[in-house]
Amino acid sequence: MPEGVETLVARGPGTVSRSEELLEERLEGPLTLPRLEGARTSVAHLAYVALRRGILAADVYHCNADLRLDEKRVAAELGVSRTPVREALARLEHEGLVRIVPRQGVYIVRKSKAEILEMIMVWAALESMAARLACAQATDAEIGALRTLIAQFEDGDVRLQLNEYSAANLRFHQAIIESSHSALTLSMANRLLVHMRAIRGRTIGEDARVERSLVDHRHIVEALEARDAELAERLVRDHALALADHVERTVHHLS
Repeated sequence: MPEGVETLVARGPGTVSRSEELLEERLEGPLTLPRLEGARTSVAHLAYVALRRGILAADVYHCNADLRLDEKRVAAELGVSRTPVREALARLEHEGLVRIVPRQGVYIVRKSKAEILEMIMVWAALESMAARLACAQATDAEIGALRTLIAQFEDGDVRLQLNEYSAANLRFHQAIIESSHSALTLSMANRLLVHMRAIRGRTIGEDARVERSLVDHRHIVEALEARDAELAERLVRDHALALADHVERTVHHLS
């Protein structure tokens, strides 16, 4: 059974577990897919999950990213026929992760610069409100888990752990959303996250963003620990808007 498939099988078709969302960030390299030998559930579902994981982990915002998906090659890599791959691609198109162009092919969706900036603005509003709610709703254990998450990067050069920090960064922000205990906020944020994770991964190592990110996270945790809703809301909003500012200033290869 391929790595990560056990949780997918247990949950069944049509669901995506939190572990599937929290993939290890890969800041470079092509799309990689596992073979689906020995599958115990719908092959189409497993093909969907494998493709989705591969797309979310791919560096689609690299200026030379190959966005085309060859259906035949994908089927060969997964070790399945093309029929379940087509079914998986149809689901991914419905999610907005791929675009199927008749007589041309299938392409991974890469958002425009304007779309990315708009998504970051909406995320800033959602996460900052989640931080405010978390000050009232989060348990001490949930806030403590945020501090534990960043503590592993406090000593030493965080740039030597860039991939690990990128994954932890994603987990940190999703944990803030979860700690609001607002199901609607979490649902809305997750729909944005599938598109935002790649631009976060692409930009985290640029300029001094990773060092600033770690400092910002520390201050956010301190505000949450103090249950200071005004401060936590402002710090989270400003942190997100700093990403928008970086994209605005430095991303030039997107239309």
